Amino acid sequence: MMSTVAPIPEDGERAARSADAPGGRRRWQFRLAAVLLGMLPLLAFEGLCRVCDWGRPALHDDPFVGFQSVRPLFVLSDDGMQYEVPKFRQVYFCAESFPARKPANAYRIFCLGGSTVQGRPFAIETSFTSWLEISLRAAQPEINWDVVNCGGVSYASYRLLPIMQEVLACEPDLIILCTGHNEFLESRTFEHLAARGEVVNRAIAVASRLRTFTLIREQYLRARGQSSDAPREGRPLLPTEVDALLDYRNGLEDYRRDETWRNGVIGQFQYNLAALVRTAQEAGVPILVVNPVSNLRDCPPFKSLHRDDLTAQEQAEWEALCSEADRHLDREHLDRPAAIDCLEQACRIDPQYAATFYRLGHCYLEAHRNDEALQMFERARDLDICPLRILPPMNAAIFEVARDTGTPLFDAQALFESHSRDGIVGDQWLLDHVHPSIDGHQLLADALADKLVEMRTVSPAPDWPEVRQARYQENLESLP
Repeated sequence: MMSTVAPIPEDGERAARSADAPGGRRRWQFRLAAVLLGMLPLLAFEGLCRVCDWGRPALHDDPFVGFQSVRPLFVLSDDGMQYEVPKFRQVYFCAESFPARKPANAYRIFCLGGSTVQGRPFAIETSFTSWLEISLRAAQPEINWDVVNCGGVSYASYRLLPIMQEVLACEPDLIILCTGHNEFLESRTFEHLAARGEVVNRAIAVASRLRTFTLIREQYLRARGQSSDAPREGRPLLPTEVDALLDYRNGLEDYRRDETWRNGVIGQFQYNLAALVRTAQEAGVPILVVNPVSNLRDCPPFKSLHRDDLTAQEQAEWEALCSEADRHLDREHLDRPAAIDCLEQACRIDPQYAATFYRLGHCYLEAHRNDEALQMFERARDLDICPLRILPPMNAAIFEVARDTGTPLFDAQALFESHSRDGIVGDQWLLDHVHPSIDGHQLLADALADKLVEMRTVSPAPDWPEVRQARYQENLESLP
């Protein structure tokens, strides 16, 4: 009889069998239990820090930027009855106030963001925050609804972090956050982060969420004779107030095609958004995040540049095609298909010149090729050298943070698309690239109120729509 010899298992197979065996499983379970047991003191201390509010991450924890100084947005009035925006902050903020002592039946909502929240080019009185307050009072008049507008002109997400920490001490019942359009307005660098490397940056970002890490770092800095409130070494310091590039003569010339800088700004926004949401959640305050709306249809790119390697001959061909397209679009010799063909060729020659895609989008729109028109408008926005509208990776970050943190999300872009001609947002609802008209602010307020009903924050009376519309009209008639 021939005997059979079992094959010798490979190392990986032998390890798998060993792990699957009862003794092997027990050893792995023991090791896992030992690791968890060793982490118990750390977890217990972290829990104690949160209960006692020790080691709370502060403003200097932002790895991207710091500020030369931080001034409060609200100060106590002379009579001590209310908090109000002081005169020295009213260059970027409108006059706004709320009672210093919160009434027993009050529901206080703070709305944080930029000039779109503030209501520019008008004022708070026509912002969605005012319409939302009117709507909520019409829905449930027995509650003292107070919607506080914290919208700052040109304020980006990183400038909202100090405001978030400030208003969380003012007994808020809800935070509404709408940000993303102003991230590219101020000049800053990210070399200090690039030098550390992505792995180290990610590890520090995770560790900085732990209060234990904050306390250890503070003790380390004290041992070295340094203040824990001092800005991190190498981190750029921004002025106390906004220093926008476009506020300077020829400021548009400072914008260049710089993918490293663009990616740094996008990364900073992703960090800031998560930090804003996390800060509210750690304080136990509900937060609603808004995906902001921007104008695609009726806002050409602010700055277009040719691709860097475009030759003189290619530029001459591009210019000839654009001129030929102009002739085909002349009313007396209108030939839209021929114009589209010329612009398509021009886009192939230079796929980085934003304005050509915008023109092609309008030609597609006139030809009722709406899906292609939307793609061209989006391409024009994405190629804009001076991006004053939120970019797709930042929209994606809003959805991702909302999903990962369980935060309610309101999609203003989708709302306005559903009410726009051809599903493309334009000047039907927006006055410029991002600022809604008064009707647009009312549309946003109505939808946000519906969202709050969905969240069970408000229980409206049966006659709510009729009463709300009447109150809207009264407010409009009261304005100068």
